[in-house]
Amino acid sequence: MKQLIKIVCGISCAVLLVGCDSRIDAVNQEMANIRNQQPLPIEPAPVFNPVPSFNYSAQQLRSPFLPNSLANELKVMSGKQVYPNFSRQPQPLESYPLESLTLKGSMKGTVGQTVGLIKTPDGEVERVQRGNYMGMNQGRIIEITPTRIDLLEIVPDGRDGYIERPRSLVLIGPID
Repeated sequence: MKQLIKIVCGISCAVLLVGCDSRIDAVNQEMANIRNQQPLPIEPAPVFNPVPSFNYSAQQLRSPFLPNSLANELKVMSGKQVYPNFSRQPQPLESYPLESLTLKGSMKGTVGQTVGLIKTPDGEVERVQRGNYMGMNQGRIIEITPTRIDLLEIVPDGRDGYIERPRSLVLIGPID
């Protein structure tokens, strides 16, 4: 029995060694054949027809990539240097976008100054007066009327600078 197992193992090892023929010689022969072939010719570069030059005559007109309102603001603000005051302590209404704040009304203060009533998205009503700030773009209140609050925001102009942009909150609908 042991003799049979030795014979079977010997035959299987011989078969395995014969099946492990190296293919490196075949690859080397194929590479030598490829190197001995004539190289393929390189195709010439395509001929391009010259494109006629175009003279752009609308250089002095408004840029088509800026909205009309921003282009007008940039024209007005072209000589004025405006920068936001990041060292100023932010006021409570500056944590809300201006679009989310609602003008709920106005009233006369003790000194005869008009005070605006602003409703926040949280449902709270805040008092504001001229000189206060609101909105996320450092909007300074410049005027309060019974139906409107006017402010100036400081926004980037797209050219590493800032401009002042007028905005308004308007009283809409009945007072709650």
